Amino acid sequence: MKLYHAAGSCSQAICIVLREGNIDAEIVRVDARKHRVEDGRNYYDVTELGYVPLLELDDGTTLREGPVIAQYLADRRPEAELAPAYGTLGRYRLMEWLNFLGSEIHKGFIPLLYAVQAGKYVEPARQKLDSRFAWIDRQLDGATFLTGDTFTVADAYLFALTGWGKAEWMRSVYNADIDLSRYAHLRAWYERVRERPAVQQVVQADARPNAS
Repeated sequence: MKLYHAAGSCSQAICIVLREGNIDAEIVRVDARKHRVEDGRNYYDVTELGYVPLLELDDGTTLREGPVIAQYLADRRPEAELAPAYGTLGRYRLMEWLNFLGSEIHKGFIPLLYAVQAGKYVEPARQKLDSRFAWIDRQLDGATFLTGDTFTVADAYLFALTGWGKAEWMRSVYNADIDLSRYAHLRAWYERVRERPAVQQVVQADARPNAS
């Protein structure tokens, strides 16, 4: 199994899921700006859409979209409890979070990451994204993780996305211009997640000089 991954991107969440689930996979580095695989191939020759993550199974089948890949991997290691079982309300709560993170947070960052192209839309987009993080901060009041006391794939996804913002307590990757410093519950959650051994291993791997 192979995971195509760009350091610091949303595919960081899948690297965390792999580590948390103790799942073996080859991490194939992708330069997200140049769309080049570490072996020199054009990444568009691997996937027409040209973005990460992409999971290639042993039989050559591929899976796209981070939330889908994360759930697939979680279901391969149910004992890791990275996702509740299908058919339970807990699973639908997890899917609720994954959909929210994908549509409201992940896509909400895009105008900030491409501020020149977004032009006058940047400020309204920043305000909307900030309001979404404020809502997350309120949900984390008294909560250990997003869905309760258990770390799930949703926490991995939010960790990767939160790293795109800026605050004194995080290592910003893409330097999107949104300040998350005032969110105390988000900060406590972020530091709690960052202390997990699997997360530390992924963050350290992404920081290596040969990381994309």
